[in-house]
Amino acid sequence: MKIRTILEKIDDKQLFIPAFQREYVWKRDDAKQLIDSLIKEYPTGTMLTWETANPPELKGPHKYNEKQGAVRLLLDGQQRITSLYMLIKGEVPNYYTLAEIMNDTRGLYVNLETLELSYYMKTRMENNPLWQNITDVFQKKVGAFDLQAQFATVGKEITMEELKKLNDNITRVTGVLERDFPEQVIPVKATIREAIDIFYKVNASGVALTEAELALAQISGYWPQARDLFKAKLAKLAKDGFVFRLDFIVYVLLGCLYHLGSEMRKLHGEENNESLRSAWERLDNQVLDYVVNIMRSNAYVDHTDEINSIYALVPIIVFCFDKDGQHLSETEIKKMVKWFYYSQIRARYVSQLPQKLDRDLRTINESDKPFDDLLQVIEEESRLEVMPFEFAGRGIMHPLFSLMRWYHKSRGAVCFTTGLTLRQNMGAKYQLEKDHIFPFSRLKKVGYGKGNRVKYALAQELTNRAILTQVANRTKSATTAEEYLTQVKDRFPKALDLQSIPENEDLWKLENYEQFLEERRKLLARRFNDFLEGITVTEEVVVPVTLVELIADGESDELEFKSSLRWDYVEGRVNKDLEQVIVKSVAAFGNGQGGTLLIGVKDDGEVLGLAHDYTSLDEADRDKFERHLRTLLGNQLGASFVAGKVKVKFHNGLDGNEVCQIEVSPAQNPLVIKVKDKNNQPIEKFYVRSGNASQDLPLSEMNTYIKGRFA
Repeated sequence: MKIRTILEKIDDKQLFIPAFQREYVWKRDDAKQLIDSLIKEYPTGTMLTWETANPPELKGPHKYNEKQGAVRLLLDGQQRITSLYMLIKGEVPNYYTLAEIMNDTRGLYVNLETLELSYYMKTRMENNPLWQNITDVFQKKVGAFDLQAQFATVGKEITMEELKKLNDNITRVTGVLERDFPEQVIPVKATIREAIDIFYKVNASGVALTEAELALAQISGYWPQARDLFKAKLAKLAKDGFVFRLDFIVYVLLGCLYHLGSEMRKLHGEENNESLRSAWERLDNQVLDYVVNIMRSNAYVDHTDEINSIYALVPIIVFCFDKDGQHLSETEIKKMVKWFYYSQIRARYVSQLPQKLDRDLRTINESDKPFDDLLQVIEEESRLEVMPFEFAGRGIMHPLFSLMRWYHKSRGAVCFTTGLTLRQNMGAKYQLEKDHIFPFSRLKKVGYGKGNRVKYALAQELTNRAILTQVANRTKSATTAEEYLTQVKDRFPKALDLQSIPENEDLWKLENYEQFLEERRKLLARRFNDFLEGITVTEEVVVPVTLVELIADGESDELEFKSSLRWDYVEGRVNKDLEQVIVKSVAAFGNGQGGTLLIGVKDDGEVLGLAHDYTSLDEADRDKFERHLRTLLGNQLGASFVAGKVKVKFHNGLDGNEVCQIEVSPAQNPLVIKVKDKNNQPIEKFYVRSGNASQDLPLSEMNTYIKGRFA
């Protein structure tokens, strides 16, 4: 389909964008590269459309009427088509509002002599008629003779040869409208679900959409209003300074429904429709606002610009959601805030976000003291105590600067210039200034400029910053730090202490700048640690190794995997002989130093789950499975051993499959089990662990082993 035709179909309401599509997110360079490729006649990709007489909800004001018959929806390629529409027409297409244009890519200029593309640069383009807005070229507002007249106004004449070249290049630009955009069409017989599945597969093969964005597209297929509802809530939160993207909401919903941070596919199915709507109603009307208020009032977080990773709010939101309308206790809030602070300064979610959310959300679901447990996880990965050397060379983008703001706000710190509290409601100007204490202009003169990377980092160090309200403004080069801090101390005697400024006036002299930094690092480290520890006492708990970590370690003398209890995956049937293999493994652990048996996991670590075992027991029920397992073990190993030495628990959420974990403690007496020989006659066997397997011990070795193990 020609580009000209595509744009006409959009204007004639023949080509639409479904509501489940994301906003326009392309950046200026993306749009520029697309136009460049089209002018050079390079390949530019394809578009995927769906012809349907039963469309889902559409983006924009147009409502489908069945009298229209089949319409065409643009499923893949809408970022490119939208870029073309805006650059060629100079307008936002009717299926978007300006608020949905994350980056306005209009205003691209073309050099009609070289066909170079660039966004407006005054120094290059002012009074240079060769540079023209490409939209004007497409709209035929610029022709060769227009350029001739423009050149005349700047006192330059152009030859006929030059004029011809300019005219040829204008034709090359406008010729983009006649370029064919390859189209793939999903047939009219496809259902909404099938169309979205194709949309998912097309995008999953590239990097165009994130997993969260693809999940949101699937959600919008069975809940068309979802995207608009989420955006409306995000807009309200943004007015209060808490700015989130749509993918954040998807992570929250996945956490609330499944206590997971990965496996976005779990949200794809229409079976989520009712539970998702119910969860969102509670999040919208209660939980999200409650969490924002807690962060404001108890954590001194006034806006998300202060937060290193907003995904630390996901476990907090899920924890409050799980309370089902009950407000948190003072102790719960304090522990939560304490964990939040450490999650920020120790960069808990800067990498491996889905995996870390998986672990943390399982802890929220399973632990009686989740934030004690979560804090200990951070401590195992990195030190909790803040050390003075951590400030060295660290600028305002470091998480410690956010902690500095929260800590100083908690103390009632005031602006050095106005005396206003830093917690003052600043309306649209909630952003606080980060003022150099020692003016950079003066530091630069004594060697702290960009020519020396180490010293430049010291000049920009967060310990050389005070926090001011936006209405405060001073010319930093107009006075020395010594004069400035003296004035502050005279006007607001407590202000320096409240912002942790060393009050030894010798340190305020320029020649003592690095000593000032050293003293402030020590002061901040000491106060931060006291502040964090003083929030509340968190109990030291033993955090067990997670199931994911167990499986990742692989089989060993203390860990064994079994695919099932009684389902034979090779033969596709129930095989009760496999039950004897489970008994043998438990006996071997009991005769040794104990160990862990996982049922529902292949030897290579693939999680198969327990669904076939459940079905084989006539009930898809873990209780029936556990009763059967305990009876099986009790009949062979004795009821007292099973009751005292065998612990059984189940894990949910690994790829949607359940796993049974059997913890076996060392037996007090030898465990001998009966098995059948090749003639189907019962014989007694004594099993022990050998490496990552269970083997029967020959009679010649058994007595020696028993004497050594059970003496």
